[in-house]
Amino acid sequence: MTPPAEVADGGAAVEVMTFGCRLNAYESEIIRNLAADAKLADTVVVNTCAVTAEAERQAVQAIRRLKRERPQAKVVVTGCAAQIDPARFAALPEVSRVIGNAEKLQPATWRGLDGTTRVRVADIMAVRETTPHLLPGLAEHTRVFLEIQQGCDHRCTFCIIPFGRGPSRSAAAETVVAQVCHYAERGSREVVLTGVDLTSWGQDLPGQPTLAALIGGILAGVPDLARLRLSSLDPAAVDDELVGLIAREKRLMPHVHLSMQAGCDLILKRMKRRHTREQAITLCRRLRAARPDIALGADLIAGFPTEDEAMFERTRALVAEAGLDFVHVFPFSARRGTPAARMPQVPAAVIHARARRLRETAAAARRQFLARQTGRTLAVLVEKSGRSGHAENFARVSLDRSHAPNTIVPVSITGADADHLHGHAA
Repeated sequence: MTPPAEVADGGAAVEVMTFGCRLNAYESEIIRNLAADAKLADTVVVNTCAVTAEAERQAVQAIRRLKRERPQAKVVVTGCAAQIDPARFAALPEVSRVIGNAEKLQPATWRGLDGTTRVRVADIMAVRETTPHLLPGLAEHTRVFLEIQQGCDHRCTFCIIPFGRGPSRSAAAETVVAQVCHYAERGSREVVLTGVDLTSWGQDLPGQPTLAALIGGILAGVPDLARLRLSSLDPAAVDDELVGLIAREKRLMPHVHLSMQAGCDLILKRMKRRHTREQAITLCRRLRAARPDIALGADLIAGFPTEDEAMFERTRALVAEAGLDFVHVFPFSARRGTPAARMPQVPAAVIHARARRLRETAAAARRQFLARQTGRTLAVLVEKSGRSGHAENFARVSLDRSHAPNTIVPVSITGADADHLHGHAA
């Protein structure tokens, strides 16, 4: 969960509380801008996530707590969970409005909030276009997220998100390049391209341009941009063109996060994933050969239906065999309406025990990765505090003394903790 942030206007505050992914966090910035423009007063917006049942439970708890703390405030619920099951949130007495995922990005929604019906959630599957929103306030951030793609056309058996986000749709290349240029001109040193299914960017556009072509256009068209970073990629869609760009374009950061999900071929098949275990390992080896300084991350699920101990161990062994440095572990959470929810389930206690073991394996891999950085000199983008930042490989670095935020400084790495590096800045 992202902590709530306030937009003040005329003494009245609008808070936005964000659950879930970076895309949701980006969209919360849009909501903050739209809410400020609409001059809303004493309103709390809860931007929900539907990836797990736990995320939905936390959102409901937050809604009830917020209303206790601010009984006069209007509580507006939006995001994926609200899109998928608006009736559930509309039934909560604490909730004033329920807004869909498409509607939350429309200025008219927030300008007419008091006059709208209580539930304003349209058919997300009917949405066919997406336009990234220019967020002036982000230009002062060291790292700017830019949504270039929405929705997903795949149907992984465990995933409810396509029903919250709708079909895959891409922002036009010229729009993306113009927005990256806007942020670079205003001082942002790093832009992160994000989306629900980033590697599908362009498949719905005329000529079906590739993500690699877009990246090449950004780097050529915005020479002042110091760093370009990618969010999560589908291993099945990482092509030779993209690997080549990672190899030769030094402004494209050596940090790739892959949506792997499992390391057992039978589980991958039951998940309806489009890659095999060997293909994932081969891709990681190719990426490391192309860019030896690269950091590799992945999402992995523990306790998918029908998973036995041997299948789980195949996933756990994938961390070492693929050379993964950063691993996000998710205990399987059955989502109503998905095929995986109808499969034979692993007992909850076993799921959580396996998730704990997988996290321990992931933590050990991360410690080894960080230990290997000791003695190196890394380029660190200094963040707001002036005393920390992120290296090109996305390792978090604590600095021995303060530097100007939004500058990139060479840092000699002197040591590592469990989750970050320490260094002496030049």
